[in-house]
Amino acid sequence: MLSYQHAYHAGNFADVHKHLTLHAVINHLLRKKSSVTYVDTHAGRGLYPLDAAETTRLREYRDGVFPLWESRQTLTTEPLLNDWLAALASAQPDSSHLTHYPGSPWWMGHRLRKGDRQWLYELHPREHQLLAQQPFQEAVERIHGDGLKGLLQRLPVKTPRLCVLIDPSYERKTEYLEVAQTLLSAMRKARHAVVLVWYPLLPAGRHRELLDELRDAGLRKIWFGEFIRQSPGEGERGMYGSGMLVVNPPWGFDECLAAAMTPVINLLGASGAYRSGWWVGE
Repeated sequence: MLSYQHAYHAGNFADVHKHLTLHAVINHLLRKKSSVTYVDTHAGRGLYPLDAAETTRLREYRDGVFPLWESRQTLTTEPLLNDWLAALASAQPDSSHLTHYPGSPWWMGHRLRKGDRQWLYELHPREHQLLAQQPFQEAVERIHGDGLKGLLQRLPVKTPRLCVLIDPSYERKTEYLEVAQTLLSAMRKARHAVVLVWYPLLPAGRHRELLDELRDAGLRKIWFGEFIRQSPGEGERGMYGSGMLVVNPPWGFDECLAAAMTPVINLLGASGAYRSGWWVGE
């Protein structure tokens, strides 16, 4: 299905949760000098102007990144969140004004070092066209194709380390199990890989198919973090929360992330909560 365009939702609370988690993981990966291949299976456009027609239709960033941006001067005591907001400022044409929200290709790639590589997959023709216009480094390869299939076709990688983000739209009900099966196959080819998976929390609860499939398959070292913004109301259909899985999480990253999520919850979800821990331990 090629109807989904993330520009309608750019900078929403789920983006904040997802990219803050990604930022925390990469911070820990960069503590070692060995090179990394970063793979984004559903890259999108890469950068989203907040005044774009799609983004202004729903303006979801107003309840996502915007309150954090507006409060950034008072959040300096939380190191990870402060670092994330500083990186966000560096993505703006004018660092004093929030006019763009960077997608996961930017969060993965803005700190590429010599020897690092990045593969960006995008299947939607228009989204890939816009992604191709972004001024990324030479080490970034943009691929018009199915990211789940492409990931498996190109494993193992040549670099000592691998970091993958799997972030589909889940518009098709079958995508939850497709993601699970892709992840299991990928881990058989690259057992050392650090893999992040985003999933929506919806009243239908289909994310449990993904979680249960991974647990029942025997995959180990799966960490989860869920930002529950509000309790799902009876009969409601919208996304009430955001979930992240990290396979082979770097040691200590979860503590930094949990501390950063406290002010996020306070600003973005008055009745919200954040919970995390091992879905499947070592």
